[in-house]
Amino acid sequence: MSFKNTTLVSALLVGALWTVQTVKAQTPAFEMVNFQEMADPTKDALSDWSAVKKGVHSSFVTIDKRYPKSLVPDLKKKVSDEVVGWRGERVSSQVLLWTKETAPDVTVTISDFKGIKGAKMSSNVASARFVRYVMTDEFAAGCGYRKKEDFASSLSPDMLDDLTSFDLEASKVRPVWLTVKIPSDATPGEYQAKVRIESKGKVTDQLTLKVTVLENILPKPSEWVFHLDQWQHPSAVARVHGLEMWSDAHFEAMKPVMKMLADAGQKVITATMNKDPWNVQTYDPYADMIVWNKNADGTWAYDYKVFDRWVQFMMDLGIKKMINIYSIVPWNNEIHYRDVAKNEVVNVVAKPGTPAFEELWTPFLKDLVKHLDSKGWLGITNIAMDERTKEEVDGALSLLKKVAPTLGVSYADNQKTYQRYPDSKDISIAANHPFSHEDLLDRKKRGLITTFYVYCGNNFPNQFTFSDPAESAYMGWYAEAADFDGLLHWAFNSWVENPILDSRFRTWPAGDTYIVYPNGRSSIRYERTLEGVQDYEKVQIVKKALKEKGLIEDLKRFEAAIQKLNSAERTKVWNSNLNEAKALLNALSLKITS
Repeated sequence: MSFKNTTLVSALLVGALWTVQTVKAQTPAFEMVNFQEMADPTKDALSDWSAVKKGVHSSFVTIDKRYPKSLVPDLKKKVSDEVVGWRGERVSSQVLLWTKETAPDVTVTISDFKGIKGAKMSSNVASARFVRYVMTDEFAAGCGYRKKEDFASSLSPDMLDDLTSFDLEASKVRPVWLTVKIPSDATPGEYQAKVRIESKGKVTDQLTLKVTVLENILPKPSEWVFHLDQWQHPSAVARVHGLEMWSDAHFEAMKPVMKMLADAGQKVITATMNKDPWNVQTYDPYADMIVWNKNADGTWAYDYKVFDRWVQFMMDLGIKKMINIYSIVPWNNEIHYRDVAKNEVVNVVAKPGTPAFEELWTPFLKDLVKHLDSKGWLGITNIAMDERTKEEVDGALSLLKKVAPTLGVSYADNQKTYQRYPDSKDISIAANHPFSHEDLLDRKKRGLITTFYVYCGNNFPNQFTFSDPAESAYMGWYAEAADFDGLLHWAFNSWVENPILDSRFRTWPAGDTYIVYPNGRSSIRYERTLEGVQDYEKVQIVKKALKEKGLIEDLKRFEAAIQKLNSAERTKVWNSNLNEAKALLNALSLKITS
């Protein structure tokens, strides 16, 4: 039976559907520089600040806690902080500022780092960024459509702004995130720098930041083994900057965002091969990267220009281990193509296992293999699927095996069916879903990748804007403890309508859709994720060295500390266990170099 007689086909005007290919420049929906944060909706806004003395107050505080904007700080002033890191590592500290009156033009600067015997690290290895508050909500039931008024909302400190000065509000706190990028060639030892707080050029306080640089050297992010897979969303960048999709300006605007991803050790390029794979469940539809054209004689032609430029763009930034193309099983089973003769777009429902599915996908898959081979990308490319039923995946894989067996397969599983596809190159299992440890070890031996992923359905660990900051670091340790190869998070930059003000979305807990902000601005979640990935790399190096040196008791002690983190369930001691493991990692780092 022919394709046209067995499927639903609807022809739409090019201007109606194909706008996904020709998105025009639009005015950004919000101000990204001089903006005012949303009003605090919590009872903290009624806190009594009358007992606070005049002036700008400051103290070092833990990086494991988020500080409410309107609540009077209840803490003992801490005038110094010490961080420990390897050469080549990025480490963090946090200062909290608060004042009863407004304080204009506040700056936080870090001096040169001075060590013993004339050793020095320039001040340009450090940064002090004001943390901005975004509106968040709560986990509640997790996944599902939600109305903002039905969920408890609050302001959460998350975005690290790039402003050089900040006007402090009266009766409010303001965190400042300190970052030190230790040079790979830094002289090991102890260093000190002054953290100067000024208001309108007048010094209000001076704190001391100590950095202990260990002799160990952390490899470059491109050499890290942790398999980080955070899905990219180019359309979101075009929309928030008001740029034409796939224009030169669009690619230029994506650079700072995607460079942050490369700096975190990202391994995977997220690509799309037809209609939005997730049926526009995000604020911005995913734009096509490969255009399908059906000629008048029934033959097919595929335009890879955007796909090729996107992949090369990401590779040039250093992300080149894997290309995952979504999806042969889109969430609504729809694909579309351009009928060249009629100059119309045809939308088709083609379910795996049907004649229509095979008729449409066979010529494309064969052509895709040829194109990837010509580019030298075939060996690193996977046809990717996300949370599909076993029947759908069975139908898709059956066709792939038949017509394009050289293509790899990547599969995100929340259907408890990953064991049905044991040879898939890249499998990710939803956090808190059952898996076999033996399967993970077997896949690792065969050179196959197995990660876990966090999503709207798991409360811990996660990266919502209300999640504890240390949860982002915890995930690297959990991967190590459970023998996963890394972490998948479904969106790196799938921004909501106004991400710098309000992280809530029509579905899922707030912040689930992104962990970085427009203009390449970082977040507490990003910095702590990077910390966890760095820790994972350091653990591999330390464990290997302990084994080679015959320090078996130290290795056993280390493994025991790591196994305390082998849980995707929140406990009362998870954060203290994390910090104990980190402290032991630093102690053993010293031991393997002594």
